[in-house]
Formats: sequence, C-alpha cells, structure tokens
Amino acid sequence: MFENLSHLALQHYWWILVSLLGSILVFLLFVQGGQTLIYQLGKTESKRSLIINTVGSKWEFTFTTLVTFGGAFFASFPLFYSTSFGGAYWVWIIILFAFIIQAVSYEYRSKPDNFLGKKVFDIFLFINGLLATILLGAAVGTFFTGSHFIIDSDRHSQWTMATRGLEAALNIQNLSLGLAVLFLSRVLACLYFFKTIDNDEIIADVKKQLLYNAVPFLVFFLLFTALLLLKDGFAVNPATGEVFMQPFKYFKNLVEMPLVALLFLVGVVLVLAGIILPVVSYVKHGNKAIVLSGLGTVITVFALFMLAGFNNTSFYPSVSDLQSSLTIVNSSSSKYTLKIMSYVSLFIPFVLAYIVFVWRAINNKKTTLGDLENEHVY
Repeated sequence: MFENLSHLALQHYWWILVSLLGSILVFLLFVQGGQTLIYQLGKTESKRSLIINTVGSKWEFTFTTLVTFGGAFFASFPLFYSTSFGGAYWVWIIILFAFIIQAVSYEYRSKPDNFLGKKVFDIFLFINGLLATILLGAAVGTFFTGSHFIIDSDRHSQWTMATRGLEAALNIQNLSLGLAVLFLSRVLACLYFFKTIDNDEIIADVKKQLLYNAVPFLVFFLLFTALLLLKDGFAVNPATGEVFMQPFKYFKNLVEMPLVALLFLVGVVLVLAGIILPVVSYVKHGNKAIVLSGLGTVITVFALFMLAGFNNTSFYPSVSDLQSSLTIVNSSSSKYTLKIMSYVSLFIPFVLAYIVFVWRAINNKKTTLGDLENEHVY
C-alpha cells in the first residue's frame, strides 16, 4: 500500500496524522478547562467532587493523546522534536510538570491519608488547567511566528534565547492563541457538563459560565486569526528549499488550498453552533452541543496545522536564521522509516474505535451526587 509512495507523499501523510492528533488533543483539553471551573461551579464540597469526577474520568485520554502526539512528532519529524523539546525546554518542562501534578491530584485527592487536604490538590488541578492550555496554545502559535534557534550543517540545533521558549508567551499572537485555547477549553467543559451532569444548580451556573467564557474566546480567537492572515509568512522555494518572507502568506495558503479554507470555515461554524444552540434551548440542544463544538474544534485546529505545514510553508520557522527553518521536507525521518511507520498507523482506526466505545460506556448516563457514594471517587 505504501510501497509506491514517494518520500514527499509519506511526509505529507505523516503531517496529516500528526495534525489530527494535535487537533484531538486541543479538543480533549476540555478536561483542563473543567478543572479551572471547579470553584466557580462547585459551591459545596460534594458539588466540587461531582465536577472533578465528571472530567476526571477523561483525564487519561488527554494525557495519552499528548504523549502520542509527541511520540508521532519524534518518529516522523525528529529534527523538530530535538530542536523544540531540546531547545525550548523550559516551556516543555513546565507543561510536563503541570501534567504530573494533575496525575498526582487525581490519584491522591480523596485518599483517606491525604495530609495536604483536598483544596491543595484542587489548586494543583487549576494550575494544570491554566498552564497546559495557555502554554500549549502558545507553543502551537510559534508555528506561525517563529522561534529562536539555529541549525548547523551537521543538523545540530542551538537555542539563541536564554529564556528557552518562555519568550513565546510574550508574543501577542502566540499569547492570543494560548488564551483562546484556555477559554475554548472552558467553553467545551461547560458543553460537556450539559451532557454529563444531572444537577440543576450546577447546570444553572454552567449556563452563565458558557457565556462568560465564550466572549473572551471569540475575542482572542479573532485577534489571532486577524494577525495570522495579515502577517508575512515563512514561505519555501520548492526548487531550492530557500526560506523567505512572503506577504500575507497564510491568507494566500487559504486561497490556494480551498479545501483547507472550507474546513476552517466549517469548523468555526460548528464551534459557534455548539455554543449558540444550548443558549437558545438547553433542554433541546444540551446533549448535541459538545458534539458540534468538539467536532468543530478538531476541524478548525486541523485546518490551522495544514496552513502551517502545506503549500510550501515552514511549519517551524527560525527568526534567528531564516534558513534554519524547518519544513516537512527537511525535518522528517527517512523514507524507509516513514514507510514502516505508515503500516503501523493502519491500527489507528481500531484504537480510535476502542476509545469511542470506552467513552460511550463511561457516559452512558448522567452523573448525579448520589453516584459519588457508589463509584470510584477522585
């Protein structure tokens, strides 16, 4: 099946797979969004436990997808992996630390010998929700704004900023995407609570939080999109591999890749539909909202990854040395490696089918306060 594909075709295939994993990861960050809403929705200890258990049943999905996303990048585009994870390590260390304290919190929050108390672990969960969303969003933003590194003739990378990636969060475009991801995760968490929680008082607060978080999400997302479409982009000469700045590059990518433009438009419309419908009628559309916005999130983020890597574009540009910028061509594994991994990737649909099966089994009914007495409690 993959024997007759060219190296370039395999590189495109793996960029699509990596992009899909990244898109699913952004959707699954609703777990982090829910963690930042614990005290805004849970007015009592029992209600906070209900909220934590509702998103806690899915935290492993987010963590596993993050690890798989990183692993896929390592296997298919190792030069990006070594450059980013080895150079911008302060950002990735903070993200890793945020996920470690999340795992510890879910494990020990309700243990009888928890000497720190539940509130400390609740704070840890909030920190994870805040840092993971903003920093992951800012990291993806560097796909369009560039990073500070150089790569020598032996393909060894060197970071040129002492802040080691933290400078990305100071860029207005990166920060706007990071904040958009934060508020989107909170919006998706609200929509997820509509579908999974059976408690009138919590749902009444969820409706308020949906509006409170939808507005800043739209503001930051529109700001990021405007900056993206109006900025000069990192274009690649396909004949020579030379990287150069091209005015309105990402807007031109949308024009020259109409399917990607359509995906982006459809994704945004679905996200908005998922937000608007439960506002119009929660009783009628509450269960559909997370499906619409969740699917819209995956499609929109996927389209952004396509803008970053396809149509002769550098997906990880260098602002220190333009010719050190990484593309799907100069940063990928060998043809043989990509071909072997492509056969392994054929198992992905079966894994996804299993995840969907387990997901539906967990969410076969709404959770109530009474369930906390009979089920595993985080």
